[in-house]
Order: sequence, then C-alpha cells, then structure tokens
Amino acid sequence: HIFPVIGNTSIKDLTTPDLLVPLRIMEEKGILETTARQKQRINNIMRYAVQCGYIKYNPAQELEGAIEVNKTTHHPGLPADVLPDFLKRIDGYFDNNNGRLLTQYALNLNLLIFIRSSELRFARWNEIDFDNALWTIPPKRVPIPNVKFSHRGSKMKTPHDIPLPRQAIKLLKEIKNISGDYELIFPGDHHESKPMSENTINKALRNLGYDTKKDVCGHGFRNMACAALTESGKWTREAVERQMSHQERDDVRAAYVYQAQHMQERRKMLQWWADYLDHSRNGFTPPYEFKWRYRK
Repeated sequence: HIFPVIGNTSIKDLTTPDLLVPLRIMEEKGILETTARQKQRINNIMRYAVQCGYIKYNPAQELEGAIEVNKTTHHPGLPADVLPDFLKRIDGYFDNNNGRLLTQYALNLNLLIFIRSSELRFARWNEIDFDNALWTIPPKRVPIPNVKFSHRGSKMKTPHDIPLPRQAIKLLKEIKNISGDYELIFPGDHHESKPMSENTINKALRNLGYDTKKDVCGHGFRNMACAALTESGKWTREAVERQMSHQERDDVRAAYVYQAQHMQERRKMLQWWADYLDHSRNGFTPPYEFKWRYRK
C-alpha cells in the first residue's frame, strides 16, 4: 500500500502531506484497520530514522487525527436462553407469510455457519463442495455488473474454508432445489442474476418482531455463536477465532493461525453448534451443560 506511492522518494525528502497520500488512498477504499496499522508503521519507521540520524524531524507525528478512525460497531445478538423462541420464529417465517422461503433458508444457514453478510449474499454454488462437506469462500469473487461490493469474498483476503455440518448440507440441498439453476445461492427476488438485498436479513428479523438495533441483527448471529462456543468450554480459542475469520493483530500469531486451520476441531465444533441449535428447538440448555450431554 505504501511503497508504490512514496517508495521512490528519499526518506529525507518525505513530508507529512507525502505520507498522508497513501493513507488517504487506503481510507477511501474503506480498509480503516489496515490504514491505522500502516500509519503506525510509518511513524515507527520515521521515528527510527530520527534516532539513527537519517532525518532530524519525524513528519509522521503530525498524522495524528488526519485519518478516519474505525469506530467499533455494536452488533446485538440474543442470549442463548431465548434461542428456543428465536428458532421457532425463524422456522415459521415462510408459513406465517412473513416473506420468501429463500429468506427463511438464509436466516437458518446464516445462524448455522455465522458468516459475514457479504460472504453470504454474494455466495456462488461453485464454492460448495458437497462431497467433502466444505464451503470455500474465495479471497475475491467475480464482480456482478452494477452491484456494489459484489467482488467481496473472504474479509481476510485469503480462502476461508468452512466445514459444513449435516444440517447445513441438508439445508443447502433444499436451497439448491430453488436456486440451483442460477449462479448465486441467494438470488434477489426481482432478478436471478442479482443477489438478495443487503437489508434482507435485518428486514426479516424486524418482520419477526425484533429490533435490529437493540435485540439482534444479522451480524449478531456471529456474536451468538461465538458466545455459545466459548461458554461451552469445549473448543480452543484458536479454533473459534479461525472459524470466525477474525483479524489477528499480532502478525506472527496471524501467520500461525492462518497456517493452522484447525479443520478437524472446527468440523466437530460446527457440528456441535448445529446440534445445539436443534436441541434448543425443544427448550433451553446452557452451552456448558450441553457440552457434557454431547457425545457425537
């Protein structure tokens, strides 16, 4: 990000505006976390240059406040003890005339594998390996004409492999009966070549009676799953983080977590989560207690 823009300029000639140019380019792309990290690295390099006597003044220290801060957004999720009612509402979404059957399936699938909104909306059938029960989200997808951000794949910019539990495979086969002739797994309701709206999941949740700013939103499914997996005490932090596809701030640890996919543990973990959801349809059991009941 930095070198192609200012790499040919002598460090002695770099000014604060020069350093700001590549940061602005990244900021406009919306990669705010990366922008913040690169700003810190520039500051570290320039400070080291001062310490070594290459320059007398660090122009990077004047960058403070110059770029947008990536504000943490709260994505509400429901506690596990209300899962029975939540699942009952989702399972009755279509029958109760709230909307399309495909939308109900999107809710069900998103809860099962808790991926990000763009990863779900822009998903293609060629990413699903039914034989090996695996969904591979690519780093980048072929853009859909006139659909903003449709090139987005895995947020971490590396292939994200998702082991699919039995329930997800069964659900995907049911979805394939509806949209299997199209490229997209979840085409929009107006044209099969366009994805479902970015508001589909949250609109469905509102139709089910939830406040998506206070109760639960689509992204909040990830929080719900992560909370239950952690509370169960059954899974390693590395497996949970790898499944969540979270950005690891420590570069050394990030390389380790990426290389060590923890696939075997994650496969068992997602099956446990899917079975826990099925169990919750009949009533609430705390995740830590279901841990001991679970023997599959």
